[in-house]
Amino acid sequence: MCAATSPIDCHSLPDAAGHFGQFGGVYVPETLMTALQELTAAYEQAKADPLYRAELRHHLKEFAGRPTELYYAERLTTHCGGAKIFFKREDLLHTGAHKINNAIGQVLLAIRMGKKRIIAETGAGQHGVATAAVCAKFGLQCVIYMGAVDMERQALNVFRMRLMGAEVRGVEAGQKTLKDAVNEAMRDWVTNVRDTHYILGSALGAHPYPMMVRDFHRVIGQEAKEQIIAREGRLPDEIVACVGGGSNAIGVFFDFLQEATVKLIGVEAGGRGIKLGEHAARFEGGKLGVLQGSKTYILQNPDGQIELTHSVSAGLDYAAIGPEHAYYRDIGRIGYAYATDDEVMETFQLVSRLEGIIPALESTHAIVEGLKRAKALPKDKIVLINLSGRGDKDVNQVAKMLGVKLF
Repeated sequence: MCAATSPIDCHSLPDAAGHFGQFGGVYVPETLMTALQELTAAYEQAKADPLYRAELRHHLKEFAGRPTELYYAERLTTHCGGAKIFFKREDLLHTGAHKINNAIGQVLLAIRMGKKRIIAETGAGQHGVATAAVCAKFGLQCVIYMGAVDMERQALNVFRMRLMGAEVRGVEAGQKTLKDAVNEAMRDWVTNVRDTHYILGSALGAHPYPMMVRDFHRVIGQEAKEQIIAREGRLPDEIVACVGGGSNAIGVFFDFLQEATVKLIGVEAGGRGIKLGEHAARFEGGKLGVLQGSKTYILQNPDGQIELTHSVSAGLDYAAIGPEHAYYRDIGRIGYAYATDDEVMETFQLVSRLEGIIPALESTHAIVEGLKRAKALPKDKIVLINLSGRGDKDVNQVAKMLGVKLF
């Protein structure tokens, strides 16, 4: 079972209506219902098709670069003085993050459905870059929506998307971040649903997206389980991953959910601290509600209006969390913590200096908590941290925050 408190087999989730317990579901305009039903049917057919699965494995290997390595962070382990620390190196994938797993899976699905135009949203830019890359590879039209604030702090990724032929549309509405980019992508999809597929980038939104995105990222945990057993002869004691919408985290967690000895910890964005409008930690003050197609925990005021959010990392700066995460948190199977901007900035530099690896700011949230856990555990324990992306995209932003002039 997924947890001692739950009789539900995690492989049975979501149900046919897309629910994880009380979370998830389909809350969209009527104009999108047919498209979502078509997508659900196409996905169910595709995942049962050996040819589709073989093609997906082929492109994950040849184009994305799977399997990714399991890396022993020896100097960080010595620095912490406790448990062994391992990184699952999703940062080594083509385009620089785990996002390519889902982008390949969904673009192959879009081609099966006869869709010639692809849209996507992006915050940190890594999902946008991955989508632009797969569209270039398969010759599809590509439009990426991105908040204007995120475009400024992730200018390098904007240029990368445009180099690969994508049209990047800046969003000036709202807070000009990820939530607003999702809104614009959904408006586009409603208007152009006949010839357009929306490659949603995280494990959120209306069914079947949380299920599909989880399934495309399960490869992370499947590989990690095989690799840690081959390396250490046993499972890790704890696994830590950052959580925005939750795609990399549910990907690495899912195949360990039934392993009762393995503690799972998701790490949200604590921003400047847990004060109104200063963070994006949905389990620290969030309430049950509906946002962008799904019922989950949302940062909202008593009137149901979405609160402002903040994070140093664009990819975690989102007011809602994926419904599957909400479910496992409520039944007690996955624990959640948060890391502040200050902790992330310090750890970003520490990992770069000690390991020669520059982690994405999103991934650094997981490392902050992973180092805390390692310090608290004895040396015979193992902490596995999902290094979901590399930090090349963040170097200009970090330099600016540190007062370093690059040019």
